[in-house]
Amino acid sequence: MPKLSERDICTKFITPALVSAGWDVQSQIREEVSFTKGRIIVRGKLHSRGQARRADYVLYVRPNQPIAVIEAKDGSHMVGAGMQQALDYAEALDVPFVFSSNGDGFLFHDRTGHASVTESQLSLGDFPSPDALWHRYCAWKGLEGVARETVETPYYDDGSGRAPRYYQANAINRAVEAVARGQSRILLVMATGTGKTYTAFQIIWRLWKARAKKRILFLADRNILVDQTRSNDFRPFGAAMTKIEKRQANKAYEIYLSLYQAVTGTEEAQNIYKQFSPDFFDLIVIDECHRGSAAEDSAWREILDYFSSATHIGLTATPKETREVSNIHYFGEPVYAYSLRQGIADGFLAPYKVVRIDIDRDLQGWRPAKGQADKHGNVIEDRIYNQKDFDRTLVLEARTELVARKITGFLEATDPYAKTIVFCEDIDHAERMRQALVNLNPVRVKENRKYVMRITGDEAEGKMELDNFIDPESRYPVIATTSKLMTTGVDAQTCKLVVLDQRIQSMTEFKQIIGRGTRINEDFDKYWFAIMDFKKATELFADPAFDGDPVQIYEPGPDDSPVPPEEDAEPETAHPTADDDATIPEDGRQGRTRYVVGNEVKVQVVAERVQYYGPDGKLITESLRDYTRNTVRREYASLDDFLRRWTEAEQKQAVIEELEGQGVLLDALAEEVGKKQGKAFDPFDLICHVAFDRPALSRKERADQVRRSDVFARYGEQARAVLDALLDKYADAGIASIEDIKILTLDPFNHIGTPGEIIGTFGNKAAYLDAVHALENELYRSG
Repeated sequence: MPKLSERDICTKFITPALVSAGWDVQSQIREEVSFTKGRIIVRGKLHSRGQARRADYVLYVRPNQPIAVIEAKDGSHMVGAGMQQALDYAEALDVPFVFSSNGDGFLFHDRTGHASVTESQLSLGDFPSPDALWHRYCAWKGLEGVARETVETPYYDDGSGRAPRYYQANAINRAVEAVARGQSRILLVMATGTGKTYTAFQIIWRLWKARAKKRILFLADRNILVDQTRSNDFRPFGAAMTKIEKRQANKAYEIYLSLYQAVTGTEEAQNIYKQFSPDFFDLIVIDECHRGSAAEDSAWREILDYFSSATHIGLTATPKETREVSNIHYFGEPVYAYSLRQGIADGFLAPYKVVRIDIDRDLQGWRPAKGQADKHGNVIEDRIYNQKDFDRTLVLEARTELVARKITGFLEATDPYAKTIVFCEDIDHAERMRQALVNLNPVRVKENRKYVMRITGDEAEGKMELDNFIDPESRYPVIATTSKLMTTGVDAQTCKLVVLDQRIQSMTEFKQIIGRGTRINEDFDKYWFAIMDFKKATELFADPAFDGDPVQIYEPGPDDSPVPPEEDAEPETAHPTADDDATIPEDGRQGRTRYVVGNEVKVQVVAERVQYYGPDGKLITESLRDYTRNTVRREYASLDDFLRRWTEAEQKQAVIEELEGQGVLLDALAEEVGKKQGKAFDPFDLICHVAFDRPALSRKERADQVRRSDVFARYGEQARAVLDALLDKYADAGIASIEDIKILTLDPFNHIGTPGEIIGTFGNKAAYLDAVHALENELYRSG
């Protein structure tokens, strides 16, 4: 009997065993489930994706409620050979029942801790039924009666095939189960850009449809968040939903959306939430709950305390934990958390580079001459002004122009139409930055006056452009200068540059600002983004509370391009400093004079630096060559190990794809190495040369070596012509091209004969593939 592949084992043994146990092939069994996208690896201006995590089988008790994972192996493996891999997947997918199989039977691992034996062997005929596993699941979770019925309520399905990502399903299922069990305070922590609002919608939908919760209030603190929620994710609620506005409380609806400022106020008469009885709502969902609901004296807490009998679910990307404010003290430990680091590792969030730019006056400070007056005739207070003063109490116009020049230079060198957010100290600073950028981009502004816009809370025209800035289809505005308005809730999918010219000492605010760029939009080639930092805000990356380091940090010299180079300097260790200045209002008013100093005070860049985000979430600063060398040597201890793997591989492309999955960018490496030597190199030679210091031959040199040998002598004239044409294809396009049998349909093979006729010259298909394999061996035999 021929050796059965892993796929044969699945088809002939595992799937029939599942069907016999009562699992439905159409709705409960999914095979080869890729549940992540594969981490995006950035090198220079290029990117690639790592391998997605893929489970052989995921079993669902009902749609979006996974309950078991099965890892299959071929017959040459032991029955439990896939168990450790399956346990890894089960942990990510939050499922308790784990199986491994080689077709002879199953090894069953029960993660609930309720089984008498954690792992046990099962025959193919003993696989548990869906009802059996669901019963064990409910016993583990403490679900019975009404609670069990609530958890069994299905997700909303719009018929489009849209399904929650694995971590969203985890969060939804955990939250619904917690509510069903009677938990009254629930916290979900999900990184910005991971779909918190969609997650909230599915939680509310299932609880509402189960009638476990009948009247629900969704609270947010930005009007745009409420409007986006109403028109997008919450749209299926239709006529049952309303937005509380104009301080009117209409009690005829079931789903209420509100800006918390719309239901509270300083006067008792303005607190319209009191028009509802304290038990009117039985569920309150608080979006971005880090922004105040946890503070005992906040307006949000006032509302939550009034509706204290309701279940409260808090959603945040950044739980706030200080002496005065604690999300966890109020809500309890998160029932589920999905971090920025995990989102980047899974490929659902965009990684980023950091360009750090230090300005001399920021580092060294500036002291006015005795009696020196500013542009407006105000005598400047005699003291040393430094970074925490600039653009707050003191404006150096030359500094604003320098920052604007660096931003413009970066965009000109990369993409002048890349959506960019510039975070400034306050509205006055945002307006001055807008003017500086307008003056540096006259051609772009002539094309469209909205190339640069100030989008701040005080100005209607700028705020009206926020939707256009967010819209991927809208080219303008390209650059938005802002202060606080765009720090949260702005779904800017195509934002490719985030500029920090604002001192940020709050980890919560820092994470929110970073989150403006972490969304991916493949249709618009947005896979990663850059952060340009002028105020040392990114020193917060060194804080243990930060969980998603950048891919690259770059500090150019005064005359260098702001675009990161391929080779980088070593990273510095940075330590955040405490801000001894009080928080400045967005309008910049501080109750003191703001001095404005003209261009007579010169400023210049003294340092810039770039770092990459590594696969382990750590900062790495290394060139493409060094990264390739280190990655290959981790996989292959010696040149002999690599040569053995390359020779044994039935298709060389499989080895290439394995390395690309580790983040080795062979195309970029070929360009870098080939440009220096003026040759086109094979991946084999690139790897041997860069990782093991072996001299490299070009593809043409390898092809010529084969022609000089007598490897073709045993074939007929037509077969030799085919092999000679394959060598030409290899020299032009590389090894992958000749491994694909479809090449026989292309020029020049179509002049030799049809694919069937060409294969016939070798005898049969197997003989043709043997000839190609022999050709490959000869290509890599020497040199």
